[in-house]
Amino acid sequence: PQPWKSPFSNWPIPCLRPSKGKSRQQWMEQCQGLPSTAPGEDAQGRGMTQTLGLASLESAVPPHPTPPHPITPSFHSPRYSSPLDERGIYPERISQGSSGSYFVKDPQGKIIGVFKPKNEEPYGHLNPKWTKWLQKLCCPCCFGRDCLVLNQGYLSEAGASLVDQKLELNIVPRTKVVYLASETFNYSAIDRVKSRGKRLALEKVPKVGQRFNRIGLPPKVGSFQLFVEGYKDADYWLRRFEAEPLPENTNRQLLLQFERLVVLDYIIRNTDRGNDNWLIKYDCPLDSAGVRDSDWVVVKEPIIKLAAIDNGLAFPLKHPDSWRAYPFYWAWLPQAKIPFSQEIKDLILPKISDPNFVKDLEEDLYELFKKDPGFDRGQFHKQIAVMRGQILNLTQALKDGKSPLHLVQMPPVIVETARSHQRTASESYTQSFQSRKPFFTWW
Repeated sequence: PQPWKSPFSNWPIPCLRPSKGKSRQQWMEQCQGLPSTAPGEDAQGRGMTQTLGLASLESAVPPHPTPPHPITPSFHSPRYSSPLDERGIYPERISQGSSGSYFVKDPQGKIIGVFKPKNEEPYGHLNPKWTKWLQKLCCPCCFGRDCLVLNQGYLSEAGASLVDQKLELNIVPRTKVVYLASETFNYSAIDRVKSRGKRLALEKVPKVGQRFNRIGLPPKVGSFQLFVEGYKDADYWLRRFEAEPLPENTNRQLLLQFERLVVLDYIIRNTDRGNDNWLIKYDCPLDSAGVRDSDWVVVKEPIIKLAAIDNGLAFPLKHPDSWRAYPFYWAWLPQAKIPFSQEIKDLILPKISDPNFVKDLEEDLYELFKKDPGFDRGQFHKQIAVMRGQILNLTQALKDGKSPLHLVQMPPVIVETARSHQRTASESYTQSFQSRKPFFTWW
């Protein structure tokens, strides 16, 4: 096998020295490829880590249909602030869910994405939703999911998008790791006091205030997912389709899209997939009653698409084996009883059957996950071992012509890298079955 080449190897890395007349801050911004700011421009509360506004996010995070590119998010990429706050356009907290997540808007007030900060996740210390705090206080034995790495939901969101693009499924809205700062985010009282103090110092003593690296609130790291329009909860449309059956061709489209959702969820072992956190967009054909008097009527086929959102509780380090099984709720749908189509086999099997492809996928996930301050190599290897087992089961199910329902009934497998004292050109793996089952099983 050829040596793995980092997706960042072709990126230009400027090697600059501070020229005369340039401040250290301007030189650092030039090295990072950011627009140069004069020293006095920090007076608006934008520090070195806050030079790019939300108005640039649509260009920074390309729309979904564009050709894929190396999207392994980097924690050293430009960080985004929110100068839109000064115009009164604030990110809006989403009332649903058990964590702090926000609708991000452009200068026109249109929603362009969903931002989920790391420290406001369900088990983050700044989660503004009190339900998880109450659960931790009153029932600590049932707090959290022991099969997941806590406080890495934002990496799981970005990782699901990475897997989606590598497999060419195109059902996950483009997701990246970014830094954002806004007054509407949940900050500690100390951070807000420090921010007000720095602003006051800048107003009263500008020479002192200009020495601060950052004037405003500290940026938060989290996942930024492009907002998809025209979609509704799958549960809504599935109920409609029971009462009003779809045309044959449209139902075929729905089945093909559903199979892509199954492949994604199974590979990343999503532990939180209900029928309320994946979306369906159904464009019904226009009523042609107004053109019945003409000799020819153009009838358009309905278009149906799926979007897999809320992927923050995936990539477990072991299969669920304690209290709950965290099932895939799509397994009870009638579409899950139909064997996998030839289209999904032709799309997925050549990729997941190739050891080099799987290895590249693992290395891309490693480059993403290792940037987290709490990254643990041992836990990551366990996550990859679970993913390898899922890929092994999926490969066998596709070859045997099984259905999604039969797929989820296959025994969970873990494929670990075999430890060897001798150096070999290729890695060897050991396969094991998980015998312990959750207390509440779903089959």
